Amino acid sequence: MAEDTSAWDLKYTNLDRIRQHRYEVAVIPVGAVEAHNHHLPEGMDVIHTEYVARESCRRAWEQSQSIICLPAIPFGVDCNLLAFPLTIHVSQKTLDAYLTEIIQSLRKHGLRKIVILNGHGGNDFKPLARQIQYELDVHVFVCDWWKVGKEIYDTLFGKGDDHGGAMETSAAMVLCPECVELDKAGPGTTPPFRFEALRQGWIYTSRDFSKLNDHCSASSNVAPDADKGRQYLELVCGRISRFLAELAASPIDTAFPLQTDSNTP
Repeated sequence: MAEDTSAWDLKYTNLDRIRQHRYEVAVIPVGAVEAHNHHLPEGMDVIHTEYVARESCRRAWEQSQSIICLPAIPFGVDCNLLAFPLTIHVSQKTLDAYLTEIIQSLRKHGLRKIVILNGHGGNDFKPLARQIQYELDVHVFVCDWWKVGKEIYDTLFGKGDDHGGAMETSAAMVLCPECVELDKAGPGTTPPFRFEALRQGWIYTSRDFSKLNDHCSASSNVAPDADKGRQYLELVCGRISRFLAELAASPIDTAFPLQTDSNTP
């Protein structure tokens, strides 16, 4: 038999390899298609999320050959960016229904540990995780991948960096440098909220991106840098892959996912 190099990737593996493994964890990447300043691809959220998912699963497979990465879902909740041409929006209700049926299929095939790897800030899967765990005998974990290294994010990319800015550009310079047109980039400066509660973050509201600027970006003034992008992607994929391997190895007992005396580190 040929070397088992793709059994962790549902898009590229086959029935013969699938039947040779008992999968414990399924990873579902979810992105979005939307404007990302003038210089980044519309599918940036798909590109980086699929990379993080596949690279994390590839690394985790080296520790536990029981992880499967699903193809990325390309569309997300983008109603507040529809002023920018060819932004594609699907409602959270539609996205939740789509994911529910995917998870139902996975459960039919014996998978009970599901990781939703989210790559778009407009998507919110916490209510879905809560509801579906009540309805199905599964455990759903949600990861917003860009938050995985939050303790160093501001140091690398500057405070206030958000959308189409330093982090996403730095990541794109690593993943798809041919698609980055820096000479076209807008500054990404945005006006502050008029209310102190919103500025401090203990009140939330949705932002209409067309009111922020004309290039759909919220960025710091830190220059993008491929080395910083590589450093952040390395940190993120390392942490996620370790979690996936640990998740695959952990039995679903009556306390799962909580610790008991028998599984205390």
